[in-house]
Amino acid sequence: MSPQVAVALAAMALLTIGALVVMVRTRRVVTTPTERAVHATLQTAALAARSLRSGLTPQSAADAVPHLRELTGAAAVAVYDADIALLATESSDGAVPDNIISIFDDAARAAHAGGRRVLNSDLPTTSALRAIIAQPLIADDETVGVLLVATNHSPGPGLFGAVAEVAHYASSQLELAELDASRSRLDRAEVLALRAQISPHFIYNALNTIASFVRTDPDRARELILEFADFTRYSFRAAGEYTLLADELRNIDRYLTLERARFGSALTVRLHIAPEVLNVVLPFLALQPLVENAVRHGLAGRRHGTITIVAADAGSDCAISVEDDGVGMDPELLRSGAIDALTPSPNPNPDSGGAHVGLGNVDHRLRAAFGNDYGLVVETAPGAGTKVGMRVPKFRPGVAV
Repeated sequence: MSPQVAVALAAMALLTIGALVVMVRTRRVVTTPTERAVHATLQTAALAARSLRSGLTPQSAADAVPHLRELTGAAAVAVYDADIALLATESSDGAVPDNIISIFDDAARAAHAGGRRVLNSDLPTTSALRAIIAQPLIADDETVGVLLVATNHSPGPGLFGAVAEVAHYASSQLELAELDASRSRLDRAEVLALRAQISPHFIYNALNTIASFVRTDPDRARELILEFADFTRYSFRAAGEYTLLADELRNIDRYLTLERARFGSALTVRLHIAPEVLNVVLPFLALQPLVENAVRHGLAGRRHGTITIVAADAGSDCAISVEDDGVGMDPELLRSGAIDALTPSPNPNPDSGGAHVGLGNVDHRLRAAFGNDYGLVVETAPGAGTKVGMRVPKFRPGVAV
């Protein structure tokens, strides 16, 4: 080996050792005991939150109590619901004896009744526990449960503060759980309202169309009945609040088959669908109202109308639009009332073309699912038709079929 090569190898070895030393020193500086403690606490709090975000149930309480005990450093923890029913306990000494459970119950009942923290230091001398702190869990100004903490020593101000903060944290997670449940109930109610808006006049027209073919073309009537059955099965399904674009388009094809049977050559439909966006997830029945409005307004008072449906790849989003070449409307109505100008009147005439069905509903659900940047965009003018567009992210956490 030449002297030059030996020197180069030695230099590389020194640089490698120096880099390792710097890495070790850096790691020691960054990962201090305080930082490790903070990280462990945050991780434990996140695990407790994950359980409580499903609401206060025996299962969620059982999942949460080990993390709540770790956060408080207590010897035992118990969680009660709003009816003072014991949901779960966790103890460092195994199962909590029945005589201690009865004391837990009394403390939880007193905390719930008074709406404030209760301290009980009158425990049997045979028990290793020395004090019980019962802290109400309050969400939306209502006591929804009680967090009970038992210690092997007399509690001080630090422990009282810790229990109060943990109870407040648990209460906030229960509030978020109720908010999620309320949002889900609202979403279901909005879908039901949308079905009630869309279904009556369409079902009436579809059945009339099918009836007209029963004698003149029985085979055609049979095909339309099957299409109608599949359409209603999808529209009234009991599945979740989201669907695939492919499924929504498939149901729209059934709808358009029935409408083309009704209008014949008066209705022309153009589809421009990018295959790569077919698996995009969007709110259930988000596209159906746009197509129905386009059909109604595209043919209002006219002998022929064209509907164009586009679903295109737009980077991280999918761009969807439904356009008709019909009567259009005054843009000032949109500027003054935003998308609410497109919601139907209490008694819309299905054949007048004067009311839009459910677009305000769709706009609200898009914004609730994806944020305010994802509402409907309407382009229209008198006599120039109407184009309604939306953008749907290809992926959004928490949004899935």
